[in-house]
Amino acid sequence: MNQNNPGQQINVEIGEKEAEGIYSNLALISHSPAEFVLDFTRMLPGTPKAKVYARIIMTPQHAKSFHKALEENIMKYEKQFGDIIIHGAQPDVQQAIGFQSNEDTSDKGTQKKK
Repeated sequence: MNQNNPGQQINVEIGEKEAEGIYSNLALISHSPAEFVLDFTRMLPGTPKAKVYARIIMTPQHAKSFHKALEENIMKYEKQFGDIIIHGAQPDVQQAIGFQSNEDTSDKGTQKKK
């Protein structure tokens, strides 16, 4: 993404294998101070194990740009096709999917030192 020159076009080449794409119905996300790791997996009914088919590693800055671009595209999609409904999800409640930070699983009675 080139934010300095928004009118500039980028010529992107895609190979035949990459053009086929990889189906994923579960993404696991983890991060460190230097990078975000997105593991794209596929869960099959009745199978307790998921296989990672693609791993994308990006800087925090690129992860934030990716988040913004995905959010904009979801808004455009919903404007054209209607709201995306996540079955089984409760409104305004985040689902515990993927990796969780220590902050998410820590005792509520324990305060962290800053």
